[in-house]
Amino acid sequence: MGTGAGAKRGGGVGYFSETAQFEQMFKDGMGMVEDAAAYLDGPGRTYSKQMSRRGALAYAAESMRLTTRLMQVASWLLVQRAVGRGEMTPDEARTQRYRLGAKELCYACPIDGAEELPRYLADMIVRSRCLYARLDRIDKMMHGDASETAPATAVARQLSKIESAFQAWPNSGLVH
Repeated sequence: MGTGAGAKRGGGVGYFSETAQFEQMFKDGMGMVEDAAAYLDGPGRTYSKQMSRRGALAYAAESMRLTTRLMQVASWLLVQRAVGRGEMTPDEARTQRYRLGAKELCYACPIDGAEELPRYLADMIVRSRCLYARLDRIDKMMHGDASETAPATAVARQLSKIESAFQAWPNSGLVH
């Protein structure tokens, strides 16, 4: 693996696409895209017709989020592979256009009724969220912005407020 165009560039965008880790992620990501398409066009569609109105709405929304998340994953993986094959330069791949996108949508909390989703779909959503988050971390590391985090959740915002309060505390003269 390490003899292609990406290996000659050294680390970063070109190098990652030539690793066994990337190959496995590519295989898993593309497999997940195929699985989702087959499920949503087949058994999932049949199941959604039998759901309550609330469940069917959740099914529609969450399946669209799943599709968006997986299309972002597939696009990102294909760009990395193109760099590794010398079909695209690392500089091109570093542009915002080719970065992992739709973060607000992809990290959004499930909507009401999501607890009614079929187990297979719910599991696929969890797996896709994990893969997306993993690629997001890698993308940030590859592009030098690893200190950025996913959009803050309500809990993360509260923890940040608590942390800020404690950072101000030592100035109050209290001994720990």
